[in-house]
Amino acid sequence: MQSANLTRGQTQWSALDWWPPLGWWPEPARHLLAPGSAAASATFVLLPRAESIHSARSFAAGTLAGWNMGTLAEGMELVVSELATNALRHGLMLGATPLRRDREVVRLSLIRRGPLVACAITDPGAAVPVLRDPSPFEPGGLGLHIVESMSVCWGWSPLAPQGKAVWAVLSA
Repeated sequence: MQSANLTRGQTQWSALDWWPPLGWWPEPARHLLAPGSAAASATFVLLPRAESIHSARSFAAGTLAGWNMGTLAEGMELVVSELATNALRHGLMLGATPLRRDREVVRLSLIRRGPLVACAITDPGAAVPVLRDPSPFEPGGLGLHIVESMSVCWGWSPLAPQGKAVWAVLSA
């Protein structure tokens, strides 16, 4: 496995090596930031198994408690659960063939800027996240609707040369 180049000033990130660079914030949500907002970040690697969803929720709740932002925990746990599920279910798939799971990872990053916290989940998949309107009898498909209802804003950003970061911003 190649070691990731995590040098400061790197401009191209892939899902294999993306960690939030210092000062990273989703571009479409920059207007929400107050000048001089206190910043902090924490990142967690999710293993490609179902139990990782619980671990991701626990990581998010613990991180928010450490930042004295426990009031966001319930909403953040829902957002993390939905985004992590999508990343593990769809992001680690290439068509009908799973990617090499020993090389591909999903990362959860929480980035605090003042009273705002961005949850960013990276995966190596190329599929664009889309709000769907599932039929009433379909057993899923409402995850991004939950993310949208719990967050100030959400979106996604492509990562070069492959992958994407799906993010949501919550406010205390």
